[in-house]
Amino acid sequence: MEALTLPGRSFRRNAITASFNTLGLSAELLRAVSEQGYTVPTPIQAQAIPVVLAGKDLLAAAQTGTGKTAGFTLPLLQILNQKGPGRNVRCLILVPTRELAAQVQESVRVYGKYKPLRSITIFGGVNINPQIQDLRRGVDIVVATPGRLLDHVQQKTIDLRHVEILVLDEADRMLDMGFIHDIRRIIGLLPKQRHNLMFSATFPEEIRKLAGTFMRDPQLVEVARRNTPAELVAQVQHPVDQSRKKDLLAHLIKTNDWRQVLVFTKTKRGANRLAEALEKSGIEADAIHGNKSQPQRTRVLKRFKDNELQVLVATDIAARGIDIDELPHVVNFDLPHVPEDYVHRIGRTGRAGSSGEAVSLVCFDDRPLMSDIEKLMNRKVEQRVIAGFEPGNPLHQQPRDSDHRRPQPQNHQQRRPQHGQQRPSQHNQRRGGNGGGNRNPRHQHAAEKHAPQQPQQQPAPRPHHAPSHGPVSTPTGTPAPAPRPKQARQVPALFSGQRRHTG
Repeated sequence: MEALTLPGRSFRRNAITASFNTLGLSAELLRAVSEQGYTVPTPIQAQAIPVVLAGKDLLAAAQTGTGKTAGFTLPLLQILNQKGPGRNVRCLILVPTRELAAQVQESVRVYGKYKPLRSITIFGGVNINPQIQDLRRGVDIVVATPGRLLDHVQQKTIDLRHVEILVLDEADRMLDMGFIHDIRRIIGLLPKQRHNLMFSATFPEEIRKLAGTFMRDPQLVEVARRNTPAELVAQVQHPVDQSRKKDLLAHLIKTNDWRQVLVFTKTKRGANRLAEALEKSGIEADAIHGNKSQPQRTRVLKRFKDNELQVLVATDIAARGIDIDELPHVVNFDLPHVPEDYVHRIGRTGRAGSSGEAVSLVCFDDRPLMSDIEKLMNRKVEQRVIAGFEPGNPLHQQPRDSDHRRPQPQNHQQRRPQHGQQRPSQHNQRRGGNGGGNRNPRHQHAAEKHAPQQPQQQPAPRPHHAPSHGPVSTPTGTPAPAPRPKQARQVPALFSGQRRHTG
């Protein structure tokens, strides 16, 4: 045993066993596992299952696609079956997305096919009434997203006072700031004496510390270096200008004859636009994101899994809820702002011992994000330029404030009202005085002689590219301008890149 120590908690790493038969699982579970074609447990399964069966709290970290779901569904099915089925919810599995809820529920159903336990999914985007009916009939296992679960709590349609096992799947996302308040509220509704399990591909230090606040002396199972993707995933980045990403993606799909590609974008609108662009280029594609109804998402995902859809464009909603056997290609059209999300994205390929390829399209603005990702993984991602798509030097790569550093026009200095001149009224400025007298040479000559002018006859000239009330620079060799009235507004300087104050 190798002991690991974290603040306030003691963790131990268990030895790896050889086969499912040595893990202490019942004959019914071993039969279900065998029917799925599995004979040897993955490292995370081999280490986690004995700990869960022993009734210990567990904090398990493993790469995405290494069988974490079976690592907790198999032992909890055995523990719950010892008492037989009941009417109260005895196991609560919390997940961040609807797709992941459906995936976990499927694992519970498949591995528990020879057990009399009942399970349901609870998530939003669908009618709540069928879920209420299922709860009234009695269930043992509930797989839920936090929001819809709290809806049931508010409507008093679910009773969490009898929960014996709490599982947080994809715990780093579940305990992220987007979920932490809901998680704390749900935990407050559970019995204090319970079995706590946390499974995830990534465990940042702050998440580990937070887990220590409600877990009882948890054991740690960590089968690979933290925050690393599966070794079977080949990673490559293609430098390209932002404006040519769509063309490069279509080129890669067509020239390499990719048949099943999962593409990630940052935004829902971006996912829709990219899917439409691929369709126009002759590639069958569709998008999945939070704005789509649950039936739409389920239908599109099924088409993709059944190889009826060549490209699925998704936001990060799919990064942790898609389990596709032998998915060959994952593409980061946009890099994620959170480096850990990159690990989850590319973990959709290279699953269950299969190889896969993760491709990232990296423009100039993406370079800091890729640098953060490489730092997290402690490895460099191979860079490969595609002929014909070499990145250039587009304007968007220049400093954002470059527009404020334009040279000043030569005739600009000769158009400021001189010392002693009266500024024209706003009325005449808007109307242009004598039909645009600011272009009359007589007015400029009078200004040079410092002759007093009447606003109605000779409005103060202004540059054709400046606002009617905007300041302009003082000509050299002339006296300083008189103080302006206090009611004059503050306006931005047009050419210097700084702000000036009138009055």
